[in-house]
Amino acid sequence: MWLSVSLQSDARRVEALSEALMTAGALSVSVEDANAGTAAETPQFGEPGQEETAGFWANSRIVALFAPDTAVTDLVAEAAVAAGFDTVPAFDTAKVAEENWVQLTQRQFTPIRINDGLWIVPSWHEPPDASAINIQLDPGMAFGTGSHPTTRLCLEWLYESVRPGCSVLDYGCGSGILGIAAARLGAGAVLGVDIDEHALVSTLDNASRNGVAGIVKAQHCGKPLGAAFEVVVANILTTPLCLLAPVIAPRIADGGQMALSGVLEQQAGQVIDTWAHWITLEIGDSREGWIRLQGHR
Repeated sequence: MWLSVSLQSDARRVEALSEALMTAGALSVSVEDANAGTAAETPQFGEPGQEETAGFWANSRIVALFAPDTAVTDLVAEAAVAAGFDTVPAFDTAKVAEENWVQLTQRQFTPIRINDGLWIVPSWHEPPDASAINIQLDPGMAFGTGSHPTTRLCLEWLYESVRPGCSVLDYGCGSGILGIAAARLGAGAVLGVDIDEHALVSTLDNASRNGVAGIVKAQHCGKPLGAAFEVVVANILTTPLCLLAPVIAPRIADGGQMALSGVLEQQAGQVIDTWAHWITLEIGDSREGWIRLQGHR
């Protein structure tokens, strides 16, 4: 068992109090929005392309973990003085049980059914349907395990859109899940593009694990994209999708098709209007407040 200590601070003193708790003997310190889950919850970071919110939350919760036999009252008082508090802030304590985090993580990630013919399966599970296309994918440093509504919307579209031998561009490839699915569905050439080097490594590793290393390639978004593609998919967020429209749209081949996701229902008009210069988009499907936009050139 461990001791968890939770106390609140304004943004101005979060960093000082966190450092003081570590100096006083805390094994770890984390900071979260004290208003999380309420109407007052505020994001610390906006979408890429938007102005970032600097600093911590105005009402922050600091959670420190201590060894079970620690005299936390004295240590919190010591840390509060060091951080410049006039009085010791109120705090709550709770016992935290030791966890096998590997087993806990594995219990949280189980096979995901996209449809009867396509599953996403972690490496520690047997495929539920051996006759289906089973993509082996474990959670990692890059986005995309198949559980998020936008990923599933794109996978469903790819299942209906990919034709044998077609070329596919996955812009914002993350774990590579969409490009790998396209390759397993019969695509002849797939290019994954991302700004994050970890995502490019994940894409290539996952492609190799799924037997499509010869089909799926990956490159940084700073490099030229070259030829046009018959199928283009981009599962990012609204702001970067709008900013990147002049980059991605010209890569749709004549007669090609595309799908965009990472878009909330209320943002559909913004994306449709931005892309109207190149392609007419319409809402293809929605799930849990997210939509998939799609169109043909």
